[in-house]
Amino acid sequence: MSASRTVLKLAVAVSLLPLLAACGGGESKSSSASDGTSASAGSKSSGQLDVPADASAELKKEYLVENAIAVCMKKQGFVYTPEAPEDFRDSYATDGADYDLTKKFRQKYGFGYVAPAVYPNDPQVSRKEASEPSANSKYVETLTPTQKTAYEKALGGPPEGKSGQNDWTGCMATANKEVYGSTSPKELTDTSAQNEKNAQALNGDQELVGLAQSYASCLQKEGINVTTTQPTSIGDMVKLQSASAVATSVEPNADGSKPEEAPTAQTMSKSEALPLLAKEIDLAMKDLACGKDFRAAYFPKFFKNPGSTGAG
Repeated sequence: MSASRTVLKLAVAVSLLPLLAACGGGESKSSSASDGTSASAGSKSSGQLDVPADASAELKKEYLVENAIAVCMKKQGFVYTPEAPEDFRDSYATDGADYDLTKKFRQKYGFGYVAPAVYPNDPQVSRKEASEPSANSKYVETLTPTQKTAYEKALGGPPEGKSGQNDWTGCMATANKEVYGSTSPKELTDTSAQNEKNAQALNGDQELVGLAQSYASCLQKEGINVTTTQPTSIGDMVKLQSASAVATSVEPNADGSKPEEAPTAQTMSKSEALPLLAKEIDLAMKDLACGKDFRAAYFPKFFKNPGSTGAG
């Protein structure tokens, strides 16, 4: 049911249309029909995404939803550029799912909290938000206010709570109907409930429970504070302790205790950050080594049936 992320992303985009209309201002130089149901004449074709052959079944559906929205919007007289959906598994590659990649990352950046002060222009840890607007944002800005209103209606969105309105609307509804066979957002509730069940299953998996206990024992031998042995939480435990330390402007200690105040990661200089980064790297590498066997068993099960309470 991961395709719900696509429609949620689009729903957010729709909510921003009034703001775009406010700053878009003038008429498009190549505006079409006065009723606003056509796109500007010079716009490029939306095209179609090529679905990766090795994508999971759910990810393939997300690609198909994007393509179906583009086709539907074209029929309505608008251009919609389908955006390649992200495979949620990719975000865990350097977060423990791929041991070698995670090791390489942590050897240089630790958990990545102090590193931006040392490597401010490194895209691996840079926290600067992308300034380049999406193709769809650029396109919407070329529309007249009337066209933007029509675009929003054509794209559609989730139910607004009105009496009798229980389904997605517009091209979102069309795409979901085509790919999933339904226009109901009940999928979101079903997915959330299933994720909770998956998390319970992961936490009750005896292999993972045993490996989590060994993981915790190893951390304790390294002098690292253990606050949970739950399979869905232990993998991020040390990392979150480190994040909390940076967020509260303190140097992260291995035992989890609060040391003396230190500059924040946002304001500290490189010279101030370097010793903190060295300690973070040491902590991150110990955590990685202790959790190697646990993560090797956890992530395949998590990817097969994602839980909602954590990623190990």
